[in-house]
Order: sequence, then structure tokens, then C-alpha cells
Amino acid sequence: MATNNQQRRWSALGGLAIGLLVLLLARVWFLQAVTKEETDRIVDRVQSRVVKLIPERGRIFDVNGRVVADNKRVLVATIDRRIVNDPQDRLEMFRRLSGPLETPIERLYTRAADERYDQLTEMPLAFDISEEQAAFLLERIEDYPGVVIKEDWRRIYQYGAIGSHVTGFLGAIQQESAAYYKSLGYDPNERVGLYGVELIYEVDLRGIPGFVRYEVDAVGRVKRVLERVEPQSGRDIQLSLDFKLQQFAEQALETQLLVRQRNEAAQVILPEGIPDPQYDEVNYYKAPAGSVVVMNHDTGEVVAMASYPRFDGRWFSANINAEKFAQVFPRTDDPDRSILINRAVSGRYNLGSSFKPFVAYAALNTGQLPGGAEYLFDDRGSYKLESIPKERCDQGVKCVFRNAVCRATGAPCRYGEVNVETALAVSSDSFFYKIGEQILTERGYRAILEQEVRRFGFGSPTNIDLPFEYAGTIPNAAYKKYLASLGVIAEDAGRAYYVGDNVLFSIGQGLLSASPLQVANAYGTLANGGTKFEPRVVRAVLAPGTRNKASGLADLANASVLRRVADESPAVEVPLPAAVRDPIVTGLRRVVTGPGVMFDYYHKTTGENLFRNYRGMPIAGKTGTAQGFNNLPWNDSSAFGAFSLDERQPYSAFAYLEKSGYGALAAAPVLKCIFSALSKQWRVDDLSPADPLDIASTMAAPTTRLRNPMCLVSTVADSRD
Repeated sequence: MATNNQQRRWSALGGLAIGLLVLLLARVWFLQAVTKEETDRIVDRVQSRVVKLIPERGRIFDVNGRVVADNKRVLVATIDRRIVNDPQDRLEMFRRLSGPLETPIERLYTRAADERYDQLTEMPLAFDISEEQAAFLLERIEDYPGVVIKEDWRRIYQYGAIGSHVTGFLGAIQQESAAYYKSLGYDPNERVGLYGVELIYEVDLRGIPGFVRYEVDAVGRVKRVLERVEPQSGRDIQLSLDFKLQQFAEQALETQLLVRQRNEAAQVILPEGIPDPQYDEVNYYKAPAGSVVVMNHDTGEVVAMASYPRFDGRWFSANINAEKFAQVFPRTDDPDRSILINRAVSGRYNLGSSFKPFVAYAALNTGQLPGGAEYLFDDRGSYKLESIPKERCDQGVKCVFRNAVCRATGAPCRYGEVNVETALAVSSDSFFYKIGEQILTERGYRAILEQEVRRFGFGSPTNIDLPFEYAGTIPNAAYKKYLASLGVIAEDAGRAYYVGDNVLFSIGQGLLSASPLQVANAYGTLANGGTKFEPRVVRAVLAPGTRNKASGLADLANASVLRRVADESPAVEVPLPAAVRDPIVTGLRRVVTGPGVMFDYYHKTTGENLFRNYRGMPIAGKTGTAQGFNNLPWNDSSAFGAFSLDERQPYSAFAYLEKSGYGALAAAPVLKCIFSALSKQWRVDDLSPADPLDIASTMAAPTTRLRNPMCLVSTVADSRD
């Protein structure tokens, strides 16, 4: 009996052993036959390490080949996160690395906790280390297991703050765009364009990454290279901007803003003609910000685009901490102090009288004025609405609108009989008040004025190849209702679109707003005879690897052009017959050259004094003063739009200086300097590489000024538009 039990036990054990052996053989067969490829991949991953090779970013050149954005090869020390997962191991490793990397332990911990970096890839420890530091770590890899030295590129902005609002800068991928970049194959810790051309042309500039796959031993030492795929450099970009003129535009803008800050603003005058005692102290113009746009109106290309305050794009690759960054770029709710805003593209401005040429177009193109350009209006300093009954006027409805005050009389200017040409030359508000009222009331309250000015691009984005463009606003019933829903205006005010709204619209005030780029483009359309382009700051996308000439400029003549961006820009034709265009252009020409009108006494045109000593190309233009908060003079902003009358030099421009006073005294002098420079009648400084970035500074950009500011000076002060 005992023997049988023993035999059964041995039989069971034998059967179990045979069963286990069968299972083992089946598993071996499964691993060797069915999942061999996957198993090999797992083993391969354990025995190898893949290091991504970042491509050299495409370079950016100005229109003449100056290298605006370049690259510098840098080394980055990283470490396999698995090596420092344990807190004690992390502390020990960071203590060892702190010395060779010349980086405080606290900074290493900050990098480890930074959520911008992919938690599944190597942890970056130090950027732009020296060749000696890299060699030291690699030669002692047994002391620094898991450390990997990677090649990367640092963006170099040769000219510092010049053109920074256009060129842009690089930064970490933002959370809201992480999914988009992941879909394009980016690693979460890659740096991408966050602003300007760097952002809009990111896909062109980035290139295609490569990689190196190493065989490594158990402690991470490299044994041999298993595979290497070289990265492909990004495409180069040629801008349409001339950086020498760009520098001059920035100098002229900042110099003039500083000049205006030292000027006393006009007094507040009561209806009785006496100063308001509530504002008896001396007030100076704040003049905190502004912008300038210069375009080639035959192509739509932007030649210069200045915005103030400026910033230096090198701050974004300076590896400064958050505290230092906040000192340089402080958070603020005050729009006057906002730095990282391209005011030329994102500015939201009333235009004042600089909008009048397009109201004149609406009146002439629709036949609103009896007799067209020959129609005469007797301007006696004010205009009383004809469509509002007297009793409503007596009940508080504003029915009388006045011209700007003339310094000679202290009363609204009176010009006598004026036509379109003269009304533009002397900036007669009353002439345009009449258009604003009657183009609405005599045409069934249809949005005729809105429709006509929209032809020039007002109220719509220009679709320029820059980010964060503001589309502008056109006053109408729907927009008023929208503002009322937001609580921006009173609910009662948002119920209807009134005659008074259109009257303010006709002189560039009220709910009208536009960016300086929109206005420059509109003036360019008027200048070229009716072709409205989509503006561009990039001329061409080039094949990677554009070579430099001996002079240091890019060899654009031998560069391979992949696409010409200007050719991709659609153009729209605006009907602009000679009977409509000629009186407008003549009136704008008289703004610059005179003559004015004789009524009571001689009234100069708004630009006549300023341009008396001007010797540049013939230009036509219009000044404008946009009323500011509470109609206080020191809150008025200054505008001036102009264009060349010389077909060989097809330039149009617009300048806007915030809270700087009359258009003739602030914005117009800036464009006078620029057109003088374009005419070779004023010296423009040579362009030199910027000084090294001073990381001890708290200024976003150093001050820049005209070497000789006399081009800003007028012969006699003028007090109107």
C-alpha cells in the first residue's frame, strides 16, 4: 500500500515536471518565433540610448542680406531621470555635478521640477557648457552615470532690440499649444517661435531633427554608434525690411516721444473762452508709446515697422530666472507700459483727421456731394445738424459740432467756402460733419459710409504675416449693441445707431478704431491708384544653408528661393477714378506744401510750417489728432499718414504717437525725418552689431536716439491737427 502511494507521488511529480518543461519550451518558442521582433526591440532599448540631434534653425536676413537672426552651436548637459529618481540619489548626484557644471544645486533642482521639460526624456541640467566641461564629464562617466551631452543651438539676434517686434523670439512650448506641436513631432522641451516671424514661420525655420543611437553598457557608458541620421537644417527667411531704415525709424520714434514728454500740453478752455480753473496746473504730454509703419505701396511689402517701448529678443535666451525676467518685463494692466506688444499691428486707435481722406472718398465715390469735387461749403467754425428737430436740440441732444480752436482767435477756426481739396488741406471738421450726417440721413440710414471705407481695409485684418493682429472696429448698430452687452457703453446708448455716431465717425472719432498697419495700407491703396495688398514682412523663403559673402552679408543672389511670399498675397482693386482720387491727392499735397485759405486772415495748412524746410521726395499726407480720455489735451494722440508722389520711390507710411498732442507737432515730424532719409537728404547711421546683452540691467532695451534730431523741427509752431 505504501509502495503504491509513493509511486503515485513520483508519477504526479514527474507529470508536473513534464508539464512545466512543456510550458517552458512553449514560452521559449513563443519568444523566439512569435514575439522575437518585439523582444529584440526591448533588449535593444536596454542596451542602447537614442540622442536626438536638433537641426540648425533657419537664419533670418533683412532685405539686403544682413544676418538678423543667426545660430550658435551649444552643448547641453542632461541626465537620465531614472538615475536620480530616488531623492537621496538625486541629492548626491547634484552635489557631484554642481561643481563641474558651475551651477548651484538649487538651480539643478529648479530644472528638475520644471514641467516644461518632457518627463520621459533626459533632464536638462546646464545649457551652453564649454567643451572642457563636456570632456570632463564624459571622461569620468563612471562617476556621473546617466549623464548625456547633447548638441543644441542658441538663437543669436545680431542687432539686439532693432526689429525685435517683427523678428520675434524663441521660448518653451506653451501649454495651450502643446498638443499642436506634439502632432508635428516636437518634443515637449523644444524651443519654438513665440512671437513675430519666428512664430509665423516656425515650421519653415525649424528643420527636421536627426538622431544618434548608441550601444551602452550597464552604467551608461557608450560602447559604439549603432545608427546616425543627420538633422536637416531649417529654411532661411528673407525679410522685406531694411534694417538700416528700421534702426532710423526706431530712433526717430523714440527721440520724438522723449521730446514730447518735455512739452507742456494746452490748457483746458471753457465754452466761455477762459481756462478751466480745475486744471490750472501745468500738464506735460505723457507720450508713453507709439509706432511707425513704412511700406512699398507698389508691392505691399513692409520696409520698416517700429514699435515703442522696444525690447531685446536676447533676453529670452539669456537663461535668467523668473525674478529677473519679472524685473525686465513687469506684469502690468497699464497699456502705456506694455512692452511685448507690436503696436503697429495690435494697436487699437482712434484716427482723428488722418481718417478724413477716406470719408472724402466715400462722399465723392457715391455722389454724395452735389457737383462732386467742385461742391462748396461755407465753413463758419461750426455745423448744426439739419436732421434733428429744434425741440430735441433744446432738450439736450447735441446738435452743434465745432471745428478745432485756432490759436490766433481762441475760437473755432473759420475757413469760409471750402471744397473737398481745401477741406482736407486745412482740416475743416465742419465740412466732414456735414458729410457724416447727410450720407446717412439722405440715403435711408443705410451704412453707406461704413461700406465705402471698408473698401480700404478698415474693420478687417490685413492678414499680414505677423501674429496678434487687431482687426479694428467700424461704428454701426451691431457693434454698439455688442459693447452695451459688455457694459462698455450704457445700455440705452447701444439701442440704436444715431446721426451723432456717424458725425463722429466722419472725423475719425467715436467707435472707430484701427491699427497703424491698416492705415498705412489704406494710404498705400490711395497712393497706387486703388490696389489694396495684403502686407508682408517676409519677401522669400529660401532653401537651407544660404552662404555668406566675404562681407558677411547673405549671398541672396545665389540663394535658392523656395517661394516668394509676396506672390502669394492676393490684391483687391478699389474703384478709384481720377475724378475721385485727384482732388483727394491734391488736398493732401497741399497739407504738406500749402497754400491754405484766406478768410478773416490767412489759415495755414496743418503741415505747411513743418515741411517748409523739407527737401525730400514730393509727398502728400494728412495730420490727425485723436481726442483722449475726458477730452483733456494731454491725453490727445498724434497721427500722420503720408505717401510719395514719385513713382520711382513708392513709399507710404503712417505714424501714431500716443498721448503726444497735435498730429502736426508729434507724428508728422517723425515721418518728415523718414521721408528725408528715404530721399537721401538726411544721414542714416550705419548698422552695427549690438553690444553684448547687459544681464545686470532691468531695461527691456537700451535707449536709442537720432544722432541729429533737427529733422524733427518745424520752423513755426502750429496748434491745429
